Amino acid sequence: MKDYYKILGVSNNASLNEIKQAYRKLAIKYHPDKNQNNKIAEEKFKEAAEAYSVLSDSNKKKMYDINKQNNSNTNYEYTEDMDDILNNLGDIFGESFESFTDFNFTRKKKKYNKIKGSNLRINLAVTLEDINKGVEKIIKVKRLKVDPNIKFKNCYNCNGTGVVTNITKTFLGRMQTTIKCNICNGIGKVIFPQNANTNNQGLIKVEELIKIKIPSGVTEGIELKIHGKGNEAPYGGKPGDLIIIIKEIQHKIFKRKGKNIYYDLYISIPDAILGTYKNIKTLNEIIKINIKSGTQNGKKIIIKKKGLPSINGYEYGDFIIKIIVWIPKIINNKQKKIFEKIRNDKNFMINK
Repeated sequence: MKDYYKILGVSNNASLNEIKQAYRKLAIKYHPDKNQNNKIAEEKFKEAAEAYSVLSDSNKKKMYDINKQNNSNTNYEYTEDMDDILNNLGDIFGESFESFTDFNFTRKKKKYNKIKGSNLRINLAVTLEDINKGVEKIIKVKRLKVDPNIKFKNCYNCNGTGVVTNITKTFLGRMQTTIKCNICNGIGKVIFPQNANTNNQGLIKVEELIKIKIPSGVTEGIELKIHGKGNEAPYGGKPGDLIIIIKEIQHKIFKRKGKNIYYDLYISIPDAILGTYKNIKTLNEIIKINIKSGTQNGKKIIIKKKGLPSINGYEYGDFIIKIIVWIPKIINNKQKKIFEKIRNDKNFMINK
């Protein structure tokens, strides 16, 4: 697994501004125009861009830190080419890249007619047990993919340029206008042969099984992104992403608040008065707790670090047991006489 912190030369707890400044220095140092025909510099330039793309995105960084902590061999898909990286530098730093460099750029930015496929968003229901341990799921997704039976060729109307030029005569002379081609919608490509099962961009809907890793500690509404598993793009464009939205299934016994797990334990009146021991099954193990004599209704017993892990895996919540003394609605005559006998006993008088 690549160490993105080491690549940028920052610490594991570096701020976004420190990450940005480190990338800025490396981008200047290894820029292709400053290191022409230098393959090593070019690779370092791409590597720095890859590291920045992960560490500057809070969700990507969170997943990267988890995998790094778990010594995972996961590497992140990075599809930006050199022209994309160069074109994005100005957007990243909020100013033209030339303004803070000491050399002039001669590289021409390449123009693309490519488009990106749309993202897919799906809800994924997970149990408290899944959240506690983390889980790997295989889900069925319907996504648009390029029909393998069709091919692309230059648009006959615009000759692959994506635009058409019209010349009209006016009283001021000839006027030339350039507009987007209405046949290829500005892409410059058309599909052939036409297929009834595909749309006008040569895409066909297919079902696909996709494996998803859900890390432990996720929360309701968190979004996990799988790059390139959304709808594919026509004409060689980049596919969109698959975005997984976590939905938590309510547990039958436990209640969750953040990392803490809450459990209602019902005990009888004799157990509350005399005390007892109870075996409680948590998410991970069975623990034995001591109910002391004289335990009051509503008392809370806190078992430290037996709740859920945080998503970074460094912290654990608590397992909190709330004691509820069960009052029977029906008792027999023998039981009734026992309580009538002790009703006025001083030990049973309310003493606040």
